[in-house]
Amino acid sequence: MPKPEAVATEDWEAHLARQEARYRDGEARLRPDADTGADADARQRQLTRLGNAAGGAGLSLLMLGRREEAAGWLARAADRYRESFADAPSGSWGRPIGAIKALVLADDGPRTEDSARWALEAGAAQADSPIGRYAAALALLVLGRDAEARVHADAIRTRDDFSRDVGDALAFLAAQDVAGYATAAESVLESFETREEYLEDLPIADTVLVLQELADRRGMRAEVSSPLLPQARD
Repeated sequence: MPKPEAVATEDWEAHLARQEARYRDGEARLRPDADTGADADARQRQLTRLGNAAGGAGLSLLMLGRREEAAGWLARAADRYRESFADAPSGSWGRPIGAIKALVLADDGPRTEDSARWALEAGAAQADSPIGRYAAALALLVLGRDAEARVHADAIRTRDDFSRDVGDALAFLAAQDVAGYATAAESVLESFETREEYLEDLPIADTVLVLQELADRRGMRAEVSSPLLPQARD
């Protein structure tokens, strides 16, 4: 189980190089546009892998303090996730979530709002799954529709098949409950610090980063720190 002090020595330049290489290799092998069948499925899977690699590069750059470069890679990740969604299986709400999170971290307000509207138009708010309701809550928070976001956050925070800590954080953001959000954000961070595996093998508390950006827009940023987060901005 990784400890926070262990990940403090991560070689983020090496992580960045690995993610960039994965993206270039995947892009070279991307199938041409395909309308139906196995080719379309293979393409959407490859696009998702490209989104993951681009997002990994962007997160690595954030950990290196290179925010402008990170924004470019994060925007590229959002493009790939969105491109993959049309041919993805029904209920693949991870793609809109990935796009929204990437653009929140890229600090691209207009594109983030566009992706939020896209997720809602795709039916996230009507989804039965907790991941769909998570997409809806994120989208509505991005759009400043906090009362609606709270409905979805409250619906998922009590489920056994979704992270209660994340649901709590979303609900407290929507309610503008500063103390409640701070406690929930600390709990989400602790869950990252004690996990054994990370997406793309990158020890980064990316969900906390996104929550903190949404909190910052409401004057609610929590005072949390960890080797799994970039150093605080000046």
